[in-house]
Amino acid sequence: MNNNMMLGVIDATTYMEAMAPLVEQRSIAAVPFAGRYRLIDFVLSSMVNSGIESVAIFPKYQYRSLMDHLGSGKNWDLNRKRDGLFFFPSPDLLFSGERRVGAFAHFEQHIDYFLRSRQKYAVIVNSYTVCNIDFDAVLERHIERGCDVTRICHRGEPLEMYVLETSLLLDFIANYKNRGYRSIVDVVCDNCHSLSICDYEYSGYAAVIDSLARYFRASMELLDRSVWEQLFLPSRPIYTKVKDEPPTKYRREGNVKRSMIANGCVIEGTVENSVLFRSVKIGKGAVVKNSIVMQKCQIGDGCVLDGVIVDKDAKIEPGVVLQGTAERPFVVRKGTVQGEVVSR
Repeated sequence: MNNNMMLGVIDATTYMEAMAPLVEQRSIAAVPFAGRYRLIDFVLSSMVNSGIESVAIFPKYQYRSLMDHLGSGKNWDLNRKRDGLFFFPSPDLLFSGERRVGAFAHFEQHIDYFLRSRQKYAVIVNSYTVCNIDFDAVLERHIERGCDVTRICHRGEPLEMYVLETSLLLDFIANYKNRGYRSIVDVVCDNCHSLSICDYEYSGYAAVIDSLARYFRASMELLDRSVWEQLFLPSRPIYTKVKDEPPTKYRREGNVKRSMIANGCVIEGTVENSVLFRSVKIGKGAVVKNSIVMQKCQIGDGCVLDGVIVDKDAKIEPGVVLQGTAERPFVVRKGTVQGEVVSR
């Protein structure tokens, strides 16, 4: 199979209300995950590992942090003279506050990218599914079966990832208004066309992050070794923005059990069944259980956190107790100071 036959398209136009407040200052594609990654890293790395050399990202909301994370695409080997990483923010006409403007309208505003592409096929994916998919294998099955559109599924549920010919995608973009299609999802759900829609069952680990509860559950699942080994494959690495941090310091009083700890942390308290991102400080006597603490957060001495998501650069003052649940995790907003005892 010629690996340069596919064009990568990441639809990052979705606004996920159920992910608030994590998406108040960033797009869902840029939500931190697994200690050092962003959600978009997983589908983007899957594309790169599948030999895709031209990837277009179409963001719509709060995409500054996403642009900062991706940069020129160097960390994914996409800073190329030919093809590479393309970033197409929404034109002003799509910022009317109407959140139901679909991906095809966004694609139409950048139609030259598709018209100039050399690749015969396109793979369209969302930006919030955690997985490690071999798209080359999907394309091979797509061609063998003679499908018009191949829909990738996991345990019978669609992952909103599709493979089709670029010429067919161009036809959808050109005629989406007349047909009432907002995105490729509308196409495959329409029973009035004569297209051949095939399903490809992906057997690896996958998690669709479309709510706080699912984000929390997927984060906790990563603490299971079998899940980690399905997602982080040596032959298909997950790439991300490189940051140099010193090793984590475990003080004498520190105690860590069944947790994921990124570089640069300082741990003087107890961490159990939790995910800590880079440069997190856990104070003396603090207890962090069943929680997610993002980059550069400070957890004060004597704090107790259970079922909590602490967003980036937040500070929990000494002695504060925060209690949430797996279905309703308590969220400390990015850059804020939490000084009250809260439980659910």
